[in-house]
Amino acid sequence: MLIGVSDTPRSPDLGPHRHLPESHWLRQPYPADSEIVLTGADLSIGDVESVARGGQRVKLGDDARARMIEARDVIERLVAAGEVVYGVTTGFGDLATTFIDPADSAQLQLNLLLSHAAGVGDPLPRDVVRAMLLLRANTLALGHSGCRPVLVERICDLLGHGIHPVVPSQGSVGASGDLAPLAHLALPLIGKGYVEVSGRVVAASEALRAAHLAPLELQAKEGLALLNGTQMMSAIGALVSADSYRLARTASVAAALSCEALLGTDVAYAAAYQLARPHPGQVAVAGELRWLLRDSTLMTSHHPSSHKVQDPYSLRCVPQVHGAARDALDYLRGVLDVELNSATDNPLVFPQGGVADANAAATGGGLVISGGNFHGEPVALALDFAKLALSELGAISERRIALMVDARLNGGLPAFLSAGSGLESGMMLLQYTAAALASENKVLAHPASADSIPTSANQEDHVSMGSISARHLMAVLANVQRIVGLELLVAAQALDLRLALIAAEGGTVRPGAGVEEAQRRIRSVVKHLDHDRLQTSDIESAARLVREGVLIDLVG
Repeated sequence: MLIGVSDTPRSPDLGPHRHLPESHWLRQPYPADSEIVLTGADLSIGDVESVARGGQRVKLGDDARARMIEARDVIERLVAAGEVVYGVTTGFGDLATTFIDPADSAQLQLNLLLSHAAGVGDPLPRDVVRAMLLLRANTLALGHSGCRPVLVERICDLLGHGIHPVVPSQGSVGASGDLAPLAHLALPLIGKGYVEVSGRVVAASEALRAAHLAPLELQAKEGLALLNGTQMMSAIGALVSADSYRLARTASVAAALSCEALLGTDVAYAAAYQLARPHPGQVAVAGELRWLLRDSTLMTSHHPSSHKVQDPYSLRCVPQVHGAARDALDYLRGVLDVELNSATDNPLVFPQGGVADANAAATGGGLVISGGNFHGEPVALALDFAKLALSELGAISERRIALMVDARLNGGLPAFLSAGSGLESGMMLLQYTAAALASENKVLAHPASADSIPTSANQEDHVSMGSISARHLMAVLANVQRIVGLELLVAAQALDLRLALIAAEGGTVRPGAGVEEAQRRIRSVVKHLDHDRLQTSDIESAARLVREGVLIDLVG
């Protein structure tokens, strides 16, 4: 990390970027000698999280370097020959028919970065920016972008030194790539723009000097290579995918706690029943619930003879609802597995050549094709699907909270789970908060990809709006993490009261083994609500359990 970088006085164009939002980091950083070797072909979501949040180092692989050099040779031959190639010897977007003198190619790339850095809004969190840097480096490492290896090496330098470009979150329409965010991401490579270093925002030129890094001078095609792509939406998607893995499994724990507290039954979770409709997520969630509820004498004490015929849907249909959400999140993961290792630049360079067509320029054994791999539609649709899935996880969790605080529905527990109902409100407002978050998610879950506004004088006449899907997905994720955290609090309180009520009547029961351990872990960070108190820290502690996946090992 950089040491001794002085703060920069506020400048008119710095605006809201002075203080960056904190981002969630993995608790254990990777060893200094641990490196991910970029090949362009095998980056995983786990790799993204380890670099973005754990500080794992990155370097360019030798084979990838050789491919990049080979593709760069094609670009240099094109420029020398005066060939007309989009973005190399022409303008951009609707200016694609404007020829640029090869002598001006370097200025063209510089102008591109400066003009396209037109983003607005709050800056993206540090972990998202680090993920974007990693993904940009990896797609260049594929060797289809025609840029020099030094660009990837310098991106790796930024990651290694903890120099994080300030990237406004708004301005991308998700086709031609995330242009404005990626322009801001690339500016520090040429010594322009602002960066965050150790929590402070400074001029990029100052941070580079402190790290003994010289600004790069872009050559033909390189500015365009840094801008085209889906790295903003894909970076957010990858981090949300990692977080959602923990969230979805914690939701199973919360549901099992609620089931025990509400005198629910595990009959509907039976393996034979689930296999009659074997959606993968449904079967997996039912198995997790059975494992969490194993050996429960609390459950056997009240059914079958005294148990109501059927539980409410928010208990009985946990496998179906949680499982469908799990399957949707798996779809996002599958799309990202492809996208993280794809060439999303335009045009793409194929050094070994091929059959040229009307959209290709061929020279000296190489081929350059102008197409649309930058279009974010595959990712945008998957992100919209994921935010709908997460919204549903939150919606059904809120319904279980509502059951537990309602004295008419919670099987004999006090109203709002307070021993002094009336004088005290207990957990009444926790359900209000969950309801507010669930309602907000209904708006955020609207598919951004259903919209399109043409850009660049109708040259770019259909766009994905995937960056908007991604930003909304981050918001939905945070809301649902809090809702499930609220359910953990409410269910732990309800279970305490349930066991105390049974003990007062002379009974001796225990919840399922997984539920009992979850209760113990919750109580290690949040004490039982004996009387009304400020619950702000309780809520944050429970949300942290969800975000950090403290309970997910319990699902088996």
